[in-house]
Amino acid sequence: MAQNLLSRRKALQLFSGAPLLPLGSVVSASSLLAACGGGDDNNTTPPVTKNYVSATFTSMAAPTLSTPDKMATMYAASQLKVAFDDKSEQVYDLGYQPFFVTGDMVSDGKGGQLLAGGYYDIYNNKIIDKTVAGKERHFFSDSPDGTSLLTVPDAKVDGIKGKPVFAVVQFEYTTWAQDGKTDMYGKLPSPIAVLTLDQDQSTGKLSLAKYHNVDTSKVHGLWITCGASLSPWGTHLSSEEYEPDAFASSNAQLQAFSQNLYGDPAKANPYHYGHMPEVIVNVDGTATIKKHFCMGRISHELVQVMPDQRTALMGDDATNSGYFVFVADKEKDLSSGTLYAAKVGAGFSIDPAAKSAAPLTWIKLGSATSAEIENLANTLKPTDIMTVVKTDPSDASYTKIVVNGKTEWIKINAGMDKAAAFLETHRYAAFKGASLGFTKMEGTTVNAKDKIAYSALQNVQSSMVAGNAANVAGNGVSVPKQLVAGVVMALNLKGGQKDTDGAAISSEWMPVDTAPLLAGEDLLDSDGKTLKGDALGNTANPNKIANPDNLKFSEKMRTLFIGEDSSQHVNNFMWAYNVDTKQLSRVLSVPAGGESTGLHAVDEINGWTYIMSNFQHAGDWGGIHANVKTQLDPLINANYKGKFGAAVGYLTASPAQMKLSAK
Repeated sequence: MAQNLLSRRKALQLFSGAPLLPLGSVVSASSLLAACGGGDDNNTTPPVTKNYVSATFTSMAAPTLSTPDKMATMYAASQLKVAFDDKSEQVYDLGYQPFFVTGDMVSDGKGGQLLAGGYYDIYNNKIIDKTVAGKERHFFSDSPDGTSLLTVPDAKVDGIKGKPVFAVVQFEYTTWAQDGKTDMYGKLPSPIAVLTLDQDQSTGKLSLAKYHNVDTSKVHGLWITCGASLSPWGTHLSSEEYEPDAFASSNAQLQAFSQNLYGDPAKANPYHYGHMPEVIVNVDGTATIKKHFCMGRISHELVQVMPDQRTALMGDDATNSGYFVFVADKEKDLSSGTLYAAKVGAGFSIDPAAKSAAPLTWIKLGSATSAEIENLANTLKPTDIMTVVKTDPSDASYTKIVVNGKTEWIKINAGMDKAAAFLETHRYAAFKGASLGFTKMEGTTVNAKDKIAYSALQNVQSSMVAGNAANVAGNGVSVPKQLVAGVVMALNLKGGQKDTDGAAISSEWMPVDTAPLLAGEDLLDSDGKTLKGDALGNTANPNKIANPDNLKFSEKMRTLFIGEDSSQHVNNFMWAYNVDTKQLSRVLSVPAGGESTGLHAVDEINGWTYIMSNFQHAGDWGGIHANVKTQLDPLINANYKGKFGAAVGYLTASPAQMKLSAK
């Protein structure tokens, strides 16, 4: 055939994502990234057959004030290049397609409509924003976060023309009430929704067909759901970060949360939050949810279950956070197992050039079922578990620890070790000698082929810096100087490990060391310490990662995707890092003042590959935005409902050119 007459539809189907076919197989009629748009269904040209070799991303330039419209929206100007064994190359222009902007009315699949990102109380009643008299409205989120794209065997949803695909989306918080003055962070129970998407089998395009709000009443509602992952068995693994301190004398945030959830500021139990929820999607696009109370009560950011379907490495987004691993008793079942916390050995570094890896050993904190820990949460008061004091009691029966940046002295009550391990996990891990010295440990993901996990440290400061009050001497996590821009760490995974008591750990996927992979670069004043903005306002090098948060790895593309939660980049970016070529490419820019969230790389769904991406709180202005705020604020207001809305969607790919001759 004449190659230059290849139709748009056929061009989009050159790369295989066909199930069960290895990348080196001879395959046809499928695509790498789903396209936005249709094709020529009348073209009868036979499909091209060839072998996939590799995929790489070009790096787009960061938007500037010369194009303010691009700074005020989701903007992709990068390209994806797919190489084949016949020396040809397909180039795709990347774009972004939202399913909705929060605050939109969307179909419930029953002839009615629901508010995208809307909040509900424990009785599934709408929570109403009454801060502007006469303009009362249903609260909705400006901060969608963790997203999973998945299929369900034998799924059947009315009205679907192609094939049903589901996206589970959680909404972390709402920044402000509509009066623009009332801070709503963490004061509303996080909603979580299932989107039924109609997948066009000729283009891969996903169209929203149905929105289902998940009933969370049976799990006591959800608290600050941040990053998420897809389990190997096809469920959505959620998160609850910044667990409320059960020993706090007062907690205004928890009281406001309780008021909005229960209508009673005193009813919410802090021990019901800080756990790992799991969402199971049904064949009709509805879903059920459960919480796993046995995976530790920490600042859950993102859980990555390894290919053994038992071992989970967990992000812990806190000051004085740590590496935690949960090993389930059974495959595909997180309802019982053993919890471990890491001790970091000598040689910890954040400098990739140092090529230094610090060994990890593992302290067993305890074994439990979710049911027994939930029962303890229901029945125990904090003082039943341990005594916590803020000043030195001069009593050898107390142990000095540092948690949440503060020094405490604790004493575990007799018979309460299990309760302490699973309900006061940070305190108990510190008590047992784990290395709780990290700051804002965010996303985790795994490169299964190489048996390497990746973990994002959004900032290297506070508890990680020698001499800081939160830094614990001897815990292995200590660097001489802060790096606000953060670092991505790589952790080698192995089997045959023993815990610090000499007992075998039943996993072939335990992290055995940690080393820096990618680091940001602070822009500093002449004193070498003070952050100094460039002409646009960036206080970190805009051509390197800054404040990494979301992480996802594509086995097919051999690519680590990195989403930023940065107060140092005027626009936050999503990056692609090829672990073989070491090439770092800027793929996407989110609206200024927003955070890149909802990252999810899906290697294959019905022959198509997807990269999901959302953003949060566009136009959340800080000091670095002084040079752009005046120009961008009206644009973002116009694009995103006066900054109350945020987009949920995915990257698209359209063929840019064909290079079919031998190189």
